[in-house]
Order: sequence, then structure tokens, then C-alpha cells
Amino acid sequence: MAMVDAGGIRLHVQRTGPAGDRTPHATVVLVHGLLTDSLASYYFTVAPAFAAAGLDVVMYDLRGHGRSERPPRGYTLDHNIDDLTALLARLDVTGPVHLVGNSYGGTIAFGHAARHPGRTASLTLIESEPATPAWAAKLGRILRRVTAELAHNEPDAIRWITAHRGHNTARLAKGAARLARETSLARDIPASRVLTEDEIRAVRCPVLGVYGGDSDLADLVPAHRALLPDFRAVVLPGHEHSVLVEAPGAVGRHILDLVRAGAAVR
Repeated sequence: MAMVDAGGIRLHVQRTGPAGDRTPHATVVLVHGLLTDSLASYYFTVAPAFAAAGLDVVMYDLRGHGRSERPPRGYTLDHNIDDLTALLARLDVTGPVHLVGNSYGGTIAFGHAARHPGRTASLTLIESEPATPAWAAKLGRILRRVTAELAHNEPDAIRWITAHRGHNTARLAKGAARLARETSLARDIPASRVLTEDEIRAVRCPVLGVYGGDSDLADLVPAHRALLPDFRAVVLPGHEHSVLVEAPGAVGRHILDLVRAGAAVR
């Protein structure tokens, strides 16, 4: 475990790579989702395969999540993009990286790619989308529901989750409730600055979208194809929003194909 000072906030970072003296041929940065998520969702799914394939793998806990510092304020999308930029600088990662983002992590990764196109080799959105007005409105509805059901009625909600989803999910829900209750996250994210259509179109690196076939985010594929110059999509039938955890082998193989295609072009 490493704690890294990324521009005034301490972030928990894990970094792994090929065994022995092999030199990594590229860097992949894994950005996790919101509230109940952490870098563990990658550590126990695709990260080992990426390292075995010869990649330098960087994963970290977002501010307020996992073992990273939890400030009371400062949770807009721009704060999270700033954290990612500062973290890569602090780790001395200077070349273009392959960004992988799950759910909200994909929105962060897309924002970083829009800001720093020369530093992004490819972008993978797992059950994710760029920040748009529709995205902000949807996150606002979700976070209001979390605040109402968890933060303001936590005991009953946790009892129901324990009975129907198990103790591990209940533990994660308790952490999410604490984050929503003790920080400005639920107010900050819906108020985040969103991207214009021109800013989305300007992301010209290869973009891979990975979606569960039973997820409503799969409906966004035509819009992404229309907006992004180099976009391809993979829809995995029988899965919903948790496709990374439910089908890590398939998700990982598609991401590695994207990374290897980029290496072949160079």
C-alpha cells in the first residue's frame, strides 16, 4: 500500500506490473466508481491479468473512498479530474496512458482525456458515459435517493440490505451512507461542470465502451458512435451495471485487445 500526496489530498495507490525484470510496454490507469466502489474492484478482477500481459498498472481510491483521505468538501467532477492529473504527475507517469474507468470512474477518465488529449493513448468506459446535462441530472436523482434511503434512514436500510444482499454489500452500503452524510459529495457531483458536445467530439483517441446487455447504458451506444471519431462498443448479454465484477475475463480481454492495437499502431 502507498499513500501519495496528490496536490493537497492523500490518495491510496496500488501499482503492479510484469513479474521479474520485464519492462512494461505501456501504462494502464484504472479509475473506480462511486460510493460503494474502490480500487479493490480492479485488484480482484482485471489488474492481475493486465500486469501479467506486461502492463504497468496504476489503481487508486478516489477521494473519500477506500483508504484515501476524506475531506468534508470538494467532490465535483473537476476535483476528481484534478486528483487524477496530479497523481500521474506525482508518480512521474509522463507518457500517454490507457485510461479505464468503471461507472463514475469512466466519467472522470473521459474528463481527463478531454483536458489532456496528448496524454491519453486510449480510453475504456465500462458502464459509463461522458459528463453531460443528462448525466448530471441522473446522478442527482441517484444521490438524492441514496441520501434519503441510506443517510437518513440508515438502520432500516442496512437491515434490509443485509437480509437480501448479504453482509459484504451491507458493509459497503454503510460506507456509502457515511460518505453521503459526512461530505458534500451528494451536492457537488450533480453541480459539476459538464462537457459541451464539441468537447466530447474533440476526444479523438480510441474509445471502447463495455456495457451489460441488460443495462440502460447500452442504449447510449448509437449516440457515442455519432459523437466520437474512434468509438467501438462491446455489449455483454446477461449482465447489468456490475459487468466488471460479473464478467472480468471478457471485460479484460477486450481492454487488452484495445491496448495491444494501440501498441501495434505505434
